[in-house]
Amino acid sequence: MTQRLEAQGEEGEYKWEGRSDLGDITKISVRGDSEGIKFIGCDYIKYGHLAYGSVSPINFPGFTQTFEINHLKDEQLLSVDCYYNSGIRGIQFKTNLRISELIGFVEDYNKFSVVVDGKKIIGFHGSSNVSLLSSLGAYFTWTSPTRLDAIGIYGGKEWDDGADHEGLTKIYVRGGPEGIRYIKFDYVKDGQHIYGQAHGSTGAGFTQTFDLNHLVKEYLVSVEGYYDDSKTGVIQGIQFKSNIQTSDLMGYDTGKKFKLAANGKKIVGFHGSAEKNVNSLGAYVTTFPITKLESKGDTNRGGLWDDGTFEGVRKVYVVYATASDYGSVSRVMLNYDNTAVKALGEEGKFEVDYPNELITSVEGTFYMESTKNKWVSSLTFRTSKGRTSPTFGRATNSKFMLESKGCALVGFHGRSTSKLRALGAYFCLMPPDPDAEKLEARGGDGGASWDDGSFDGIQKIYIGIGDFINVAFVKFLYDKDSQLVVGDDHGSKKLPGFGYEEFELGNNPSEYLISVEGSYDLVDGGKSEAIVMLRFKTNMRTSPTFGTEAGTNFILHKKNHKIVGFHGKASIMLHQIGVHVLPIT
Repeated sequence: MTQRLEAQGEEGEYKWEGRSDLGDITKISVRGDSEGIKFIGCDYIKYGHLAYGSVSPINFPGFTQTFEINHLKDEQLLSVDCYYNSGIRGIQFKTNLRISELIGFVEDYNKFSVVVDGKKIIGFHGSSNVSLLSSLGAYFTWTSPTRLDAIGIYGGKEWDDGADHEGLTKIYVRGGPEGIRYIKFDYVKDGQHIYGQAHGSTGAGFTQTFDLNHLVKEYLVSVEGYYDDSKTGVIQGIQFKSNIQTSDLMGYDTGKKFKLAANGKKIVGFHGSAEKNVNSLGAYVTTFPITKLESKGDTNRGGLWDDGTFEGVRKVYVVYATASDYGSVSRVMLNYDNTAVKALGEEGKFEVDYPNELITSVEGTFYMESTKNKWVSSLTFRTSKGRTSPTFGRATNSKFMLESKGCALVGFHGRSTSKLRALGAYFCLMPPDPDAEKLEARGGDGGASWDDGSFDGIQKIYIGIGDFINVAFVKFLYDKDSQLVVGDDHGSKKLPGFGYEEFELGNNPSEYLISVEGSYDLVDGGKSEAIVMLRFKTNMRTSPTFGTEAGTNFILHKKNHKIVGFHGKASIMLHQIGVHVLPIT
């Protein structure tokens, strides 16, 4: 059902009506000049067909700027901010994925927003004078969340909590000997706590909970788990991740692994099937809102500017003056290509490995000439990989921070004269980590299964060699979010003549493991097959050979992928070894 929101601003001499039946808006054209906004027109997409529309027949001279909306990525226009004073002087558009740059002028004009919570804009209306657009209203319809199909083995009764929630506040999981007995979700809607129903049954076992604080904009972004696809058809274990924290694994890490997530979206509801146990689980997702952090600094001096948002950041340019001018920053810009930024003063550049590396915070300082006159004197950037940029400008003791937990920098806004007076930023949800591919382990059939899981990379490898068994033991040090993670011991360290050998990658952050060569043969008097040789190859070099090559040779490798984890089988010796891999980007 279409809703008509009345025009805001100042009523003009000529009223006009746009179309609201042409589908979703796919392109907006804005024409203006030094006075303000003269004209706004839209193109639409419906059932895959392009339709051209216009809300004003008058063709004014001046500049033309466009803002395109990508319907193939389910991008939708949600709101418009207008700045007015005897006509609309500046305009800015917001979708579920991005915010446009500021078009026109703002100064200290009055502001109104064309927006209806939970709805998208499908057309405009308003009024104009001869010289400027005077008022603007819009037609709205509901936005629909995306339904992620339930994963697992169908069984029991279907249930559906719906999708009309803002987010989740608490999750309850009851586990038993067969797997997850029941699951229950509490939601928040219109600021109120909604208590959900339990899906499944009670019984002996354990209960674990996971709390989310919606008051600090914490949202659920993914669910991972395991289900038994061969016997019971029951979900075995489950783990939840928000933009701020990750729960423990609730249950068992056995069976087939699954994941419910969508890039840049938050989970707002669940559905599935259950009876005595939970058999399947699906979710509803909707776009994670862009977070606008208000400007820090002198918010009354200088011209207001707003670059809008981008999908990500490859480079940051900072133009700053010399120390004789107290290290003042004059401009900060985001860029995707190698285009040089032309400006007065020294230019600093900080480049990140997007999309594998994202800027997560901006730290700055102010120089205060007086209580009424201050400006940004330095900027420093930190990334998701734990890197820190040089400090651009001259740092002082008056610090500020721009950061949103679990989010990445996607744009700047602020105020400037010849110096940067105030700086604010836009942040959006960081994408979920990609799923690693598990390559089948090679070797003999003995021993118990083990799996370290997947990480960002490998730091160091320990290989244990014995007198009678060539490879008796392995252990791996991994890197995850720039932190060292120590893997478990696999094999035995108590065999006669046991000693360690090592292969280290961690001294070079650009080095990564791409393949493992090995061989396995009969050992222990022909009673068992085990790994007798291992050799590791990185993108830069090859390790020494550990053990003695004999029996059956193998190689663990996938083209254009790097190794990020290990699995296999072991007893008092290493029987099998396999790897987890991720694409090299």
